[in-house]
Amino acid sequence: MSNNKTIEHKGIVKKINDKSIIVSIITNSACLSCQVKGSCNLSEIEEKEIEVLNFNNSYKIGENVEVFFKESLGFRALFLAYILPFLIVLSVLIIGKISNLSEGLSGLLSLASLIPYFTIIYFIKNKLKETFSFSIKKTESDFVLNNAELKF
Repeated sequence: MSNNKTIEHKGIVKKINDKSIIVSIITNSACLSCQVKGSCNLSEIEEKEIEVLNFNNSYKIGENVEVFFKESLGFRALFLAYILPFLIVLSVLIIGKISNLSEGLSGLLSLASLIPYFTIIYFIKNKLKETFSFSIKKTESDFVLNNAELKF
């Protein structure tokens, strides 16, 4: 059974290049929807830019769009960025202790084991960028990104 759930954000096209589109979105924390939102910091709202590589329609700057990302790819990214490095560090630490290395040396070796891992990630970043790319579609929304028109 396939999982077609997506993570979606509304935004506005900010820049258009030959190979990509930059979409600007506004993110805010979940607490802004609570009853005491007036006492929250406005610093919990920020503008982010998302690069969309593969697109098939023509877009223009200032156009309302929706960017989306497959949820399953989000979990894969989480695994590559956090879980796998943790497992590598833990494995090297356990192997170091089993090999009767000192705690300090085992700890240093386990941290040093991340150097080759992230070096490999760096060299395959273009392939990962294609794999973990956002998709885009046009919307007919009244979403406005202009800071002067944001109301709280």
